Amino acid sequence: MRSWRIHSSHALAAAAVCAAAFACMVFLVLTGRTAFLDSTGLHVWRTGPDLAPRGPGWLLEGVRDLTGMGGVLMRHVFAICAIAALLFLKLRREALVLAGTVVGGWVVNSVLKDMVGRARPTIVRHLTEASGNSFPSGHSFNSAVVFLAIALAFAAMSPRRSVRWTIIASAVALTWLIAFSRVWLGVHFPSDVIAGWLGGAAWAFLAAAALDRPALAALKR
Repeated sequence: MRSWRIHSSHALAAAAVCAAAFACMVFLVLTGRTAFLDSTGLHVWRTGPDLAPRGPGWLLEGVRDLTGMGGVLMRHVFAICAIAALLFLKLRREALVLAGTVVGGWVVNSVLKDMVGRARPTIVRHLTEASGNSFPSGHSFNSAVVFLAIALAFAAMSPRRSVRWTIIASAVALTWLIAFSRVWLGVHFPSDVIAGWLGGAAWAFLAAAALDRPALAALKR
């Protein structure tokens, strides 16, 4: 039995804060006010005349593994497994909300990328393959959408606030790490990943509030 559901007013408040911060980042990027942040953020991970990544080889591989968790394949695997688990646990409402959140997030991120049309950074060497527009970061946006939505769904199973906060905080920490792995690998500006995470979090919380009742109505048909 489900014992908790994020209150719609709380979800909308969190979405509004993240969306407002995202809008600020869009303004700063479009007006060229993030140049110092972007240049410093990309260079801080590099050293030497060839701007090689700092640290041993295993660290680079670890960062690549981490960024892979936010890639198209892995985040969809996580989402599908989570939806299947929710259905197995008879949490069909949560499964529908999660599916709608993930699909909607992918659409929103694609539209935003096309609207801004920012090219990827070229001031440092890319340490992994990346294509398409740079802003907002798709890894950051969609990872926030998928993992926060999963956390909100599975937090429903615990009556204890400390457990729910731990689940959600863990999802936040994981998505932050995925986001900044993109900067470490040189394929995104810091402003790309900050905006991406904020936009993804905004969508995850907005969808949690907006899709809950439609999902319940669909199950009653």
